[in-house]
Amino acid sequence: MSYRGKRKDGEDQASDENEHAPPKKTSKFTAAAADSDDSDGIVVCEISKNRRVTVRNWNGKIWVDIREFYVKDGKQLPGKKGISLSLDQWNVLRDHAEEIDKVLADNS
Repeated sequence: MSYRGKRKDGEDQASDENEHAPPKKTSKFTAAAADSDDSDGIVVCEISKNRRVTVRNWNGKIWVDIREFYVKDGKQLPGKKGISLSLDQWNVLRDHAEEIDKVLADNS
């Protein structure tokens, strides 16, 4: 399901349901044990205590998910804050990593 709307600044905004919700769990791309908190994808790295990068398969597509996690009943669960990038989006970001590093170096 997709929708098109206007942002507060008047710009058009195209979105789909994947943009606002983390991908749901799937067993096709499972790397961890079934009783683990990470059973819905491969955790590539933890970038801080409650943030991690995961690669997962959802609806037949591979997603790079950068998300905050929270603890509930002793389990780490994915929160709403995060982004799931399609492979195309991930490739665009990856291809601009040097430019991002240069801007960071110029501004530090």
